[in-house]
Amino acid sequence: VCLFSTAANVLEEDSMEQDIESPVTFHQPKLPKQAREDLPKNLSKECAKRKIQRYVRKDGKCNVHHGNVRETYRYLTDIFTTLVDLKWRFNLLIFVMVYTVTWLFFGMIWWLIAYMRGDMDHIGDSTWTPCVSNLNGFVSAFLFSIETETTIGYGYRVITDKCPEGIILLLVQSVLGSIVNAFMVGCMFVKISQPKKRAETLVFSTNAVISMRDGKLCLMFRVGDLRNSHIVEASIRAKLIKSKQTKEGEFIPLNQTDINVGYYTGDDRLFLVSPLIISHEINQQSPFWEISKAQLPKEELEIVVILEGMVEATGMTCQARSSYITSEILWGYRFTPVLTLEDGFYEVDYNSFHETYETNTPVYSAKELAEMASRAELPLTWSVSSKLDQHAELETEEEEKNQEDQNERNGDVANLENESKV
Repeated sequence: VCLFSTAANVLEEDSMEQDIESPVTFHQPKLPKQAREDLPKNLSKECAKRKIQRYVRKDGKCNVHHGNVRETYRYLTDIFTTLVDLKWRFNLLIFVMVYTVTWLFFGMIWWLIAYMRGDMDHIGDSTWTPCVSNLNGFVSAFLFSIETETTIGYGYRVITDKCPEGIILLLVQSVLGSIVNAFMVGCMFVKISQPKKRAETLVFSTNAVISMRDGKLCLMFRVGDLRNSHIVEASIRAKLIKSKQTKEGEFIPLNQTDINVGYYTGDDRLFLVSPLIISHEINQQSPFWEISKAQLPKEELEIVVILEGMVEATGMTCQARSSYITSEILWGYRFTPVLTLEDGFYEVDYNSFHETYETNTPVYSAKELAEMASRAELPLTWSVSSKLDQHAELETEEEEKNQEDQNERNGDVANLENESKV
């Protein structure tokens, strides 16, 4: 909300400046309802009190609610997925209701056929051949409908060959009953075998850390798998969720920016047997290039990490998610090692999975560190060039001196020869 309100003020200022400088009028974009209704006056105080609203919760569930959906018929066109996505209590209720309604519907038709043929008036008459033997009311017709659709076949109520309408109804109920069984059992099977629970055994570290690794500033977090059955073809992705305003004045809430965690080098494909530390190098292409330790708490951003792979036991695709806000990013820390070598095997101590320890890390941004490194290299370049120039000058001076000495020697030799001739 604070970010939306800040953006609203910025948009108002930009629109005023643009109206003065240019005849073209830029209309202020329509902000979300939450930003329009609550525009705080004192941003610094209220923003400090408010917590950052998560886009993805720590348990992986997306904190987004879809409102004002008018085309609800689309849910009915994909009824199977709709039933699978329902909560268990509603799913079980629909499961029971579908079977009960079909049994009652066909039971009513069986009772109507018997009533219209006059079977109810000849109950106990051995000379009368009814449509269904031993059907003497609606309850018995309902029980016969259950036996027919579930193929139980107790053998007490049976259809006779003197009832063509009953034979047709038997065929219709058998076919429709098979379709209902396939649909509902398939729906329950898919819901039971969904890999959502498998994602709960994929864990992410509580905090992300920023520290030096191989001389470069890196953002890191840790992932692990609690089960012995592995995730096949596991891959990791990361997204930066942060609102932004374009150069044209367009406000984009919750803009998604990709964070490179090894896509070009293949490090994003994981062999997740033991906990791994995922590293993002903060370079010029990184969205954290200009963020320092002092500036990090002031940023309103969220890092969403997504771990995907196939469950080895079922072959179904599984996805686990988590997120980190600015208060959960620790500057100048590293993760405590959790892997130790025992007698013939490696042991993972998950008690230390979330633990970190402080390390010596510069408080400057990666951009500032790069600028300081470039400035530190410039004097070295100047000194080397100057030394080379000085060395060249000394060599030329020595050559000139040697030339003068040679000339002097030649002059002395010439004088001696003249004297000897005289």
